[in-house]
Amino acid sequence: MGSWPELGWVEKVWIPLFQVDAFTAVPFAGNPAAVCLLPQELPQALMQAIAAENNLSETAFLLPQGSQGEVPHYGLRWFTPTTEVDLCGHATLAGAHVLFTEVHPEAERVAFSTRSGLLQVRRQGDRLAMDFPARSPEPWPEAKEQVAAALGIPPVELYRGDMGVAVLASAEQVQQVQPDLVQVQALPVPGLIVTASGAALGNGPDFVCRVFAPRLGIPEDPVTGSAQCLLMPYWAKRLGRLDLKAHQLSARGGELWCRDRGSRVEIAGQAVLVIRGELRLP
Repeated sequence: MGSWPELGWVEKVWIPLFQVDAFTAVPFAGNPAAVCLLPQELPQALMQAIAAENNLSETAFLLPQGSQGEVPHYGLRWFTPTTEVDLCGHATLAGAHVLFTEVHPEAERVAFSTRSGLLQVRRQGDRLAMDFPARSPEPWPEAKEQVAAALGIPPVELYRGDMGVAVLASAEQVQQVQPDLVQVQALPVPGLIVTASGAALGNGPDFVCRVFAPRLGIPEDPVTGSAQCLLMPYWAKRLGRLDLKAHQLSARGGELWCRDRGSRVEIAGQAVLVIRGELRLP
């Protein structure tokens, strides 16, 4: 960790800081994300230091960029405790929840400029619906033995996109799998998604998943919105339906309502504010 001057510390600045549980209707479930409302642009090293201090799977940094008509527009960047990422669903949902409840209660939609292009989030009853890019996975047969060794069980199917996608035989396997995280980290992808049909659970989900990303500083992500960008093209085609419900079977758990829109995926969920405060610099 560098010294304060190297990190670009700004004197006498207080930044509104929120912690939001995403993809859940109750606190202390779903996936917690930190949200920082920036009064000015901060150096990347400083944002990374703040994310490491928060020590959550993601910290979202929002910078106002005016509005497009009646739609508030923000720059949005996401940081894990160790690196900046190109796309994050639960921290986007958390950021939108803060904007809708704390800053723009009259707005029906907010827009974000990100490293993955323009993303929009709209109100959808008691949920917020995010418009994300679809990313169809490609077959990845050459890694089947390596992934099987990492998971301790062979995948039924194996795909690769922004992350690896291992389709397992059952939701029970997804729930019980205990991967070797050292071997997962050695895979040539940022993380590994395991997934299966949810039909046998009998409680509503069309498919289930878990996400392991030790290379990004996230041993297991509680609920991963961006994973649906890969999973929805697969499951919509396999199940022959455009509207699907997903459960992430982590210890905290989470629910996602998804719609396949061709080149885009709509991912909806609920969120709960659990902490509000201020970050002091320095």
